[in-house]
Amino acid sequence: MAALILAREQDMSWTWQLEKTDGTVITARDLAKETWISQGDAESWLGEHWPGLLKSGVDQVTLLEDGRVEYGPMSLHPAPE
Repeated sequence: MAALILAREQDMSWTWQLEKTDGTVITARDLAKETWISQGDAESWLGEHWPGLLKSGVDQVTLLEDGRVEYGPMSLHPAPE
């Protein structure tokens, strides 16, 4: 049973869906479409790369696990003061 659970975890794929403010998915070829095997790895990547994504025209992101929404959309814009 433990082997089955481990195999399931290894098969998971986590991706960020890149979006405009209105929810339109951005599919530009020059933007990275990466996949991670853990939620933590995906979140760490976003923590390092969100400023570049914002400069490239990405307004918000949604985290997907195997195509299912885990959470989001989450704005990349700084919160108003």
